[in-house]
Amino acid sequence: MPRVKRGFKARRRRNRILKHAEGYFGSRSRLFRQAVEVVHHAWQYAYKHRKERKRDFRSLWITRIGAAARQNGATYSRLVHGLSKAQVALDRKILAEIAVRDPAAFRAVVDLSKR
Repeated sequence: MPRVKRGFKARRRRNRILKHAEGYFGSRSRLFRQAVEVVHHAWQYAYKHRKERKRDFRSLWITRIGAAARQNGATYSRLVHGLSKAQVALDRKILAEIAVRDPAAFRAVVDLSKR
């Protein structure tokens, strides 16, 4: 019985990793072992940062809402509390967008939360 050589499957596996390592510096994009290491790290970072991106955006929205609220004589916490009391269902993403694009509408939202 002839021995089994792993030609096609192994090459396909290696090429898939090397394809992901395209654009990396030096041997990281050319040598399989180093490419495996950096590609696996890259995948870990990508996974972790997909989670972190959500936190980063929420924090950015809160900062923008807080700054716009202060310009209209309120604080972030009072604004959000007032909106929840008034049963206004605007999330932070939309509030931040309104604050940046339409200051007059945001002023109306602040007035609504003060009542």
